[in-house]
Amino acid sequence: MCCSVNRDTITILNNQYRQTKIRLYGIDTPENGQAFGKKAKKFTSSFVAGKTVRVKIYDTDRYGRSVGVVFVGNTNVNKEIIRAGYAWQYRKYCKASFCSEWLTLEQMAKIARIGLWRDNNPAPPWEWRKGKRTSNAKTSNVVPSGSSIYHGNVKSHVFHGSGCQHYNCKNCVKVFKSVNEAVNSGYRPHKQCVK
Repeated sequence: MCCSVNRDTITILNNQYRQTKIRLYGIDTPENGQAFGKKAKKFTSSFVAGKTVRVKIYDTDRYGRSVGVVFVGNTNVNKEIIRAGYAWQYRKYCKASFCSEWLTLEQMAKIARIGLWRDNNPAPPWEWRKGKRTSNAKTSNVVPSGSSIYHGNVKSHVFHGSGCQHYNCKNCVKVFKSVNEAVNSGYRPHKQCVK
């Protein structure tokens, strides 16, 4: 039985009423201080709180938590959180065969602009935790507003100015005519070349 939710970790009670923390495998939801962090927690909680769950364990994390996929009946909770737009497929750790399907679900949620994808430039929590992300307001103060040609990396969603060594990288195929166009398309400026 599931009893509490903290972002992408749930605490369950087994038949002996012993609590076990389960880190949801293959996904990363926004942090509590991020946009949509509370909504992601609320979505997950509404899905599992008070319900009987089944867990398929894949790993143990550095905090000693079991890392697994949670099911309510036949519904894969991890997958549904991504489908609803409240989590990223966690690229660094999602290595199972179904992870590519989850990445497709993430892209579909992004295209539909549901959940956290309503935000123009959501920061993956792993970047936010490292402090690499600045707010949209700060970004607009850092980058110039003049027109130029910028190349956006379609994988990292970082855009580069024409003088940057990464301007013509193999994934830098999206072209923007201005900083505002790039930012409004969900890209963020490369800190070393767009100021």
